[in-house]
Amino acid sequence: MTNYNGKLHGYVHSVYTGGMVDGPGVRYIVFLAGCNLRCKYCHNPDTWNMLNARLHSVDEVISEIKKYESYLKFSGGGVTITGGEPFVQPEFLIELLKACKANEWHTVLDTSGNAPPDIVDDVLGYTDLLLLDIKSINPETYKKLTKGSLKRTLNVLSATERLNIPVWIRHVLVPGITDDFDDLQKMADYLRKPAFPNVEKVKVLPFHQLGKDKWEQLGIPYELGDVEPPTDEVMEKAKAILESVRPR
Repeated sequence: MTNYNGKLHGYVHSVYTGGMVDGPGVRYIVFLAGCNLRCKYCHNPDTWNMLNARLHSVDEVISEIKKYESYLKFSGGGVTITGGEPFVQPEFLIELLKACKANEWHTVLDTSGNAPPDIVDDVLGYTDLLLLDIKSINPETYKKLTKGSLKRTLNVLSATERLNIPVWIRHVLVPGITDDFDDLQKMADYLRKPAFPNVEKVKVLPFHQLGKDKWEQLGIPYELGDVEPPTDEVMEKAKAILESVRPR
């Protein structure tokens, strides 16, 4: 985050103007640059480094979103902020969310939850819906997969319950890493009511190789090149365990 002429600027990697799966309705999606995790299956490693992004002021981002305002409101959509990891730019994130709320736009934050505890409440105060990627409920598996700490993710989840922020949980099923059925059951038990009544959905997503080319282009070793997507049978069993927490 940088100040120019008294205005806060942040690193924006890219935007997408027609999102349909990252929250309700049609979404304007802002991809912030920077990430403090190094997930082995990341499909956007190009967002890790802020050098791959451009500096924008909050006003500049809001001005662009306004061009699509009618589509967002007509569809019951809004603005989704993702990354990278949005919490890496906390001041810019808060000001951008605050500006969205000032325009009466529905806000979604898509995050892994790897956030310093002292900024979580401030960010959630302007967040209408949180999309939370829980990589694994097993701390050792989480560390091996991301080089980060599960504790921060669970702290964010606890904050959403305390502040009554709706949450959609996502879990990527990576064969041999995050498909352990005992771990999946532990996650389901952890999320089940009454512990987190604010969790509205739980979604299991299959691992894929779509980001592999980006890793190669960036010269980053890709460890999962030989890993195949999960079988239909494994996917169905995983969904039966996790998605049953919040039946549709």
